[in-house]
This record gives sequence, C-alpha cells and structure tokens, in this order.
Amino acid sequence: MMERILIVGSGAREHAIAVALARSPQKPELLCFGSARNPGIEGMCVAYATGDVTNVFAIVEFAKAQKPTLAVIGPEAPLAAGVADALWAEGIAVVGPTQALAQIESSKSFTRDLLAKYGIPANPFFRRFTSMDGVEAVLEAWAGRHVIKDDGLAGGKGVKVCGDHLHSLEESVEFCRELVEHGRSFVIEEKLVGEEFSLISFCDGKTLKHMPLVQDHKRAYEGDRGPNTGGMGSYTDVDHRLPFVTEDDVEAAGAINELVAEALEKECRRPYQGILYGGFMATRDGVRLIEYNARFGDPECLNLLTLLETDFVAICRAIVEQTLADVDVKFAAMASVCKYVVPAGYPDTPRKGDVVLLPGDLRSDTRLYLGAVDLRDELLISTGSRTVAVVAMAETITEAELICEAFVTRIEGPFFHRADIGTAALIHKRVEHMAKVRAA
Repeated sequence: MMERILIVGSGAREHAIAVALARSPQKPELLCFGSARNPGIEGMCVAYATGDVTNVFAIVEFAKAQKPTLAVIGPEAPLAAGVADALWAEGIAVVGPTQALAQIESSKSFTRDLLAKYGIPANPFFRRFTSMDGVEAVLEAWAGRHVIKDDGLAGGKGVKVCGDHLHSLEESVEFCRELVEHGRSFVIEEKLVGEEFSLISFCDGKTLKHMPLVQDHKRAYEGDRGPNTGGMGSYTDVDHRLPFVTEDDVEAAGAINELVAEALEKECRRPYQGILYGGFMATRDGVRLIEYNARFGDPECLNLLTLLETDFVAICRAIVEQTLADVDVKFAAMASVCKYVVPAGYPDTPRKGDVVLLPGDLRSDTRLYLGAVDLRDELLISTGSRTVAVVAMAETITEAELICEAFVTRIEGPFFHRADIGTAALIHKRVEHMAKVRAA
C-alpha cells in the first residue's frame, strides 16, 4: 500500500517533516493543511490547503476529500484543539497525541501534577494560581529563585525568569497580575540552576526510541540576551550527547520520558502515540524537568530529522501500529548546527513583507528549511516570524557552525541571526558553567 500522508502545519518544522518523509524509499504521496503557503512544502505535495490549523472541521473535511492513510501533526495548537481525536474518529491514524494526552504541553500544571501523582522524581517546587491570592507570599519565599509560567500555550513566550526577564519582586507581581487580568492561570516554580537540554523521543505508547540530545537557544540576541523567542537555533554533537551532559544525565532523562509515557496512558487511558519532547535542566542534584512538549521542537526537529537515517515513514507507521520496538532507529554520527534567520524587530515588532533572497549553491552538508514565508509573484516574502533555518552537518560542532554561519551571512536584507550558536566560545561557556554548578 502506498502511504498518503497528511502533514498539518506549514512552518520550518513541517518543511523538515516533509523532507524526511519524501526521502523514504517508500515514496509516499504528501498532503498538507497549513496556515500559509510554504513553497518548500508545497513543491512536494499532491494537494495543499490553507486555513486555521486549529479548525478541526476544515482539516477533517480536507482529509475526507484527500483520503490520507496517515497524518503527522507538527504544531502544538492543533493537538490541543483535538485534531488528532477527530482524524482517528475518521479512521485516519495519527502521529501526534489526542487532546487529553496533549495536556502534557497545553497545561503546565497538568504536567507537574502528573509527575507528583506518579512519583516521577523530576519536579522542582511549583504552585498553580488562578488569582492573586497567595502570589506575593510564594514570590517572597522564592525571592530571586522563581520562574512564572503561563499555564497554557503561549508559543514559547509565556515564561518569565527572575533575574533574566524579571528584575524585582514588583515586576514579578505585575506579570502575575497581567496574567490574571487576561484570565490566564499560571504556575510559579523554583528557578532551576544548570544547563538546559532536550531529549525528544519517538513513542508508540509502549516503546520509546530516544533521539540525540539537542540544545535550543530561546533568547533573541547573542550572549543569551533579549526577549524569549520560539527558538533562534540549536545544535547536536557527534556522539549524540552534549559537551556539558554526563551519561547519567542522559539515562535519567530517558527514564523520565519513559515513566511519563506510562503515567500518561494510566491517566488518560490511551497510549501516547507521537513525539514526546522532554525539556530538561542538568543541575547539581541531577536532572529536573523544565517542561514537556507534545510534538517536535522547532528548531530542534530540524537538526534531528536532518540527521535521521532510518526511514521516517516506517517510524511513523510503527508509532500508529505500536510496533516501534521492531524498528532500528538510527541517526548519522555527525554534529549539526541550526541557525534561524529572522526579520529585524523580531520577536516584538518584526518587519513583514520583505523579499527573501537565498543563495542558490547549497552544499551537500547543508540543509535549508523555509519558515514564516509566503510566495507572491514568484518571490519569497517574509511574513514576520522566523523566516529561514539553515542546518549544517560536520564531524564537530565547531566545523558545523562555521559551515552554517558562512551560508547564513549570505542571506541579505533586513534580517538577523544569532552568530554565536554552536561557537566554541559559547559551548566552552556552557561547559564551564556546568562544571561550577556540579562543584557547588
């Protein structure tokens, strides 16, 4: 049977998903329902529709007309809206959890409560609030050591960290008040000290196959300064670990993902079938959970799917049929660096409508993924968010960074990127910091 695969979403993550599916020896037919016309994806599809990716009815109607054998959901919003539930109800198998299971991302408090209920030792202190009652007392108790998180989906921008974004008790109280005034529940958590890393796993509900570790860079500007973004870039190492992470950290993170998948099935009475993304902090006291995502990270996905050697279609089929244990999932023994090119003013006041001119000579060790772009009169136009991602592979992170940077700097126009991602200096800083944390 020829697979006919529906991709939901139209950003760079979904472009990477489409590329990975298209290079399968099974030669699947691809379909896409996205929020915009991404020419990188559209050129690989036999049918392409645009609309609101949380419009369950529109996506189901498109699926009924196109008859996919399988669906892969890229972003978090359609998962939270129940798109997977609706497609399964139509007999279409989905790589991506149901609405209830997707609470692992759509509700920070659900995740913290799940870990506490099932005795999974990865939580910091946390407390959920729906009003200002008790807020100041908790902030004072954790003065200088707290993080405030919007309980729901906020596109990676609903988190403020004391010392980074919040510089006084008054600023923390004011942020909480803003959330309450907008009707948003929120969680105040202990600020973890260490280095962040992501462990993302393919999960069929019974078996997890872990991917290489990745480190994302959320802050907009070099030196980890500026506002939070959806992610400015990421890197992986040749040994699929990271320079500041120990083997014990890797094993602990993998065990947490496995325990969480078990707990989710018990709690929601349905297997978690999709991508389980654990965002962790390596601390002096071991690995702690920052947050879970119910899908591939963007940009982390761009590194991982570029390195994936196993047939991605076979992995997706195994996830929905719960036969992942039979698939030997392999990634290339290469380091990789991803950098995003974004419009001037991003993320708060981004320029829109600028023409994106891409160099035509892409090296064999480099991949290019289109993000927030549109095609108008045969011209690529930036639409105001992360525009183009470049991934380079090499035998070391430093070599991959140099290749990536050389290409990215040739993309002209009112755009910018973080030149420090993957550099020897930045990684040395991370390694030194982690050594001090462990020695404290």
